[in-house]
Amino acid sequence: MSSVQRNIKVKLQTTIDDQGSKEHNEIKSTGKFYKKGKMDVLIFDEIMEKEMKVKNFITIQEGSVNIKRTGLVSMNQKFDINRRTENVYKHPHGAIHMETFTKKIAYKLKDEACGQLILSYTVKLNGQPDERKHELILSFNEEDSQ
Repeated sequence: MSSVQRNIKVKLQTTIDDQGSKEHNEIKSTGKFYKKGKMDVLIFDEIMEKEMKVKNFITIQEGSVNIKRTGLVSMNQKFDINRRTENVYKHPHGAIHMETFTKKIAYKLKDEACGQLILSYTVKLNGQPDERKHELILSFNEEDSQ
């Protein structure tokens, strides 16, 4: 089984729609892309407040995505198309229970290390009845070797 490993540039854009109040975030980073068989993995660091790092480990398979974050914040969030999943988001001020329903997973790999992942999902926090709509767009391409 062949495998691919490449250095990549990552742009992660998230939008949260909390009943009409929208919050946008964008992260740019560098990391690694691995392809082995039918599974793609992206690993990159995110710099948060006070220069604290969060390591992001994203696994992409047909119809399923897993995002594991460790460091200042931690979580292990699974996205399965048309399924409800649960996880706990831990941060320095406590923990939040998240119930996620994945509406859309769109993943296109343009070449060996260039692609885009789009997730559309809703989240309920700590059992509250109101859902927040989330969209995540992760674009990556091979880093120029200089």
